[in-house]
Amino acid sequence: MEMLHNLAYGFSIVLEPSRLLICFLGVLIGTLIGVLPGIGPSATVAILLPVSISMGAADAMILLAGIYYGSMYGGSTTSILVNMPGESASVVTCIDGYQMARQGRAGVALGMSAFGSFIGGTVGVLGLMLLAPPLSEFALRFGPPEYFAMVLCGFCILISIGSGSKLKALLIALFGMFLSEIGTDLVTGQQRFTFGSMTLIDGIPLVPMVMGLFGISEVLLNLETKFDRVVLTSSIKNLLPNREDWKASLSPIARGTVLGFFLGLLPGGSATLASFASYGLEKRVSRHPEKFGKGAIEGVAGPETANNAATSSAFVPMLTLGIPANPVMALIMAALLSHGLQPGPLLMVKSPDVFWAIIISMYVGNIMLVILNVPLIGIWVKLLKIPYAVLFPLILLFCLIGAYSTSSNAEDVIIMIIFGVLGYLMRKFEYEPVPLVFAFILTPLLERALRQSLVMSDGGFAIFLRPPIALGFMIVAFVLVVLLILPIVRNRLPKAGGLQR
Repeated sequence: MEMLHNLAYGFSIVLEPSRLLICFLGVLIGTLIGVLPGIGPSATVAILLPVSISMGAADAMILLAGIYYGSMYGGSTTSILVNMPGESASVVTCIDGYQMARQGRAGVALGMSAFGSFIGGTVGVLGLMLLAPPLSEFALRFGPPEYFAMVLCGFCILISIGSGSKLKALLIALFGMFLSEIGTDLVTGQQRFTFGSMTLIDGIPLVPMVMGLFGISEVLLNLETKFDRVVLTSSIKNLLPNREDWKASLSPIARGTVLGFFLGLLPGGSATLASFASYGLEKRVSRHPEKFGKGAIEGVAGPETANNAATSSAFVPMLTLGIPANPVMALIMAALLSHGLQPGPLLMVKSPDVFWAIIISMYVGNIMLVILNVPLIGIWVKLLKIPYAVLFPLILLFCLIGAYSTSSNAEDVIIMIIFGVLGYLMRKFEYEPVPLVFAFILTPLLERALRQSLVMSDGGFAIFLRPPIALGFMIVAFVLVVLLILPIVRNRLPKAGGLQR
């Protein structure tokens, strides 16, 4: 009965005309971003953070969530018609989707992608609705020691399973921890690393920082990339898959939903990982693996379903534990913090309107996306022809206006530009900006839990090993750190032995 009451409460919030319009705008912008290669949901959410701050908390979350899962739908359009993924989770769709388009089956590929995305997204939201409340109740048992151990374990997981060099990820995370310490110490009131700047008294502003790291750097990187777009438009017909298509796709959709949902729950998991894993699984279990890469509809249905299921389940650890599972979740968490809301087990208690508005808006948004994507494919095709020489300067202008409008402070624009250049250089030298943002957001939570725990124990660190939950998290964190350091040490030992000889 309580679940039904919460659902009714959520629908009463989301079905207001103004919020339906916000949900529609969110999924429309998300689809547009997914269709246009070279931007991506991370950059878009970062750019629109200033807009979300001027809105109510529930409205902002409906908008940003719609952009995120909407981009998963739109990305398949570009993959199928242009062989160029609109965002990273649709890379796999290029393999068989574009081949289907070349065979005159672009309509079927687009239709199955839309239906698979709807099924995966809807089931993912159902799982979010069922899993989030009990997980929040469990997390309410956490005291400062358990919370410190959990966040520390989350740090280690994110660095351990991230892409690229683990040493680089660790260095960038440490740099993010340092940046989070800039500002006024909430306990002692002393200023740390502010160098007399009034802007830095409250710390580095989060919105200009993420706009620079993701928005500005994305544009600078894309200016170096040449986009050759050959759009297959002549064969877009028969959008509704036939019986044979459904027969071949139902099992991949079912497997993709389950696989994507559970991969999305993991810290460091992502829609991209889910789509690649689904494609690999389908090729392995198929009776005709030789068809993959030549236009197999299973290679479209499975990954597209998985990435949307992962998108929905990624909200679970962020909303219930306060740990973002991927870069977009970190940015949406930043938006919640900007509204004075702390993601975690108390969010459902203190702000049930925001919590249930997010969940119900995802139900409604998935229905809107099916309506948008299937009939409006012709419009998306025309949007693919927008010159990037027009698009990228407009994005830069929007970033500049957004950075200034958050606090009417010109120094915020300077901070955004600095982090934009820093983000560009980091990507050029293969340093991912994601660990920096994770560390920047989570370090204040880690520090607060550490101080509270030490006050409780009169300075004794044994408090982190006494509670069973905290001990479990600490053991996992220790094992991950050992696994992280061992390859680095092993690679350097032969060099040291060679010098001794």
